[in-house]
Amino acid sequence: MRSDQLSQKIDWTSVLLFGALVIAGWLNIYAAEYDPEVEQSLFDFGTSAGKQLIWIFTSTAIAFTIFFFDYKFFDSFAYIIYGIVMAMLLFILIGGKEVAGSKSWIGIGGFGLQPSEFAKFATAFALAKYLDNANRKLSDLNTLGIAFAIILLPMALTVLQGDTGTALVFAALVVPMFREGMPPLLIIVALSIFVVFILTLLVSQTVLLAGIAIVTLLALGLNARTPKRLVYIIAGAIVVTSVVRSVDFILTDVLKPHQQKRVLSLVNPNIDPLGVGWNVTQSKIAIGSGGFAGKGFLEGTQTKFDFVPEQTTDFIFCTIGEEHGWIGSILMLALFTTLLLRLVYLAERQKSTFSRVFGYGVVGIIFFHFTVNIAMTIGLFPVIGIPLPFFSYGGSSLWAFTILLFSFLKLDAFRMQVLQRR
Repeated sequence: MRSDQLSQKIDWTSVLLFGALVIAGWLNIYAAEYDPEVEQSLFDFGTSAGKQLIWIFTSTAIAFTIFFFDYKFFDSFAYIIYGIVMAMLLFILIGGKEVAGSKSWIGIGGFGLQPSEFAKFATAFALAKYLDNANRKLSDLNTLGIAFAIILLPMALTVLQGDTGTALVFAALVVPMFREGMPPLLIIVALSIFVVFILTLLVSQTVLLAGIAIVTLLALGLNARTPKRLVYIIAGAIVVTSVVRSVDFILTDVLKPHQQKRVLSLVNPNIDPLGVGWNVTQSKIAIGSGGFAGKGFLEGTQTKFDFVPEQTTDFIFCTIGEEHGWIGSILMLALFTTLLLRLVYLAERQKSTFSRVFGYGVVGIIFFHFTVNIAMTIGLFPVIGIPLPFFSYGGSSLWAFTILLFSFLKLDAFRMQVLQRR
């Protein structure tokens, strides 16, 4: 296909949204570390903003390179890409560089690469390849088990590196699995377990167990008309009770001390105000101080005095809230929402299972990062250290999201050829 024909098939709406988010992120990284007493340039490569500009240029090069790949490459090499990245994750456990308590980096000169970021698109490729078979149905336990194994392998390796936050992102790949027919009961059970876990942190276990007993008795009296329903009700009660009783064990014996504090600070922000609670408290102060229209670009006082740690990475959203206020925050949310809705539309129009599954994988991963990162900065979710897509400083993150997005846009551009090929 000639370049002019390719350009007509590319979804330029998504490309423009990508560009807008990346440029906005770059400007906010500059604002987050701006010091009015030191003359700083957007193009000073010794600063985070200058380094991010390098990552933006290289990401743009990656995007153009992907557009000139053969569209069959992703399908043909999905398992190979997955295998290479899994090998990198294994290597990290032996020879990786430790940063902030997480041994998940490969040091390259003055820079570092985080293979777990690349594991996201590699896993999405492998899952799409596996499900791209008419004989595989997610209602079948064997198919479902293998699909979960594809997701759980990188998740487990990332946990072993000490990066629990990134490991949780792989759970977002249940989005394409749900779209392809995974029983919704599994998602309902998972969400119920999460809600019960949070409730156990807020309410006395005695009260919760009494409530479970009452609800179970009512359910038995109203719905236990067949042995099958009786078994479901009793099994559900046992699972919920087990979750309640296991919370203390998970907090004290599974989670590390800093992770315990992060979870507990979600329900009690004052548990460690000068430690784990400091970031979130200062972040909320910064966002709240922005008011309706914000203090203005480079005018954020919380930023100037370095009250919020990690403000160019995990807490970049508070810079937006402080300097651009409610209006700027809503505009940023609108850009992300528009991109996600656009990608859902593109995913639905795919002619192959591979492209559709990968497309929904892209949607799930970006949505998880977007919602959890913002929820962290406003105290609605424990701080787990994941970046805001396209905004946060970091080469590995920007490269990975670029590969995710533009690989899908390439597949979308050739969706009719995929149909003819089949």
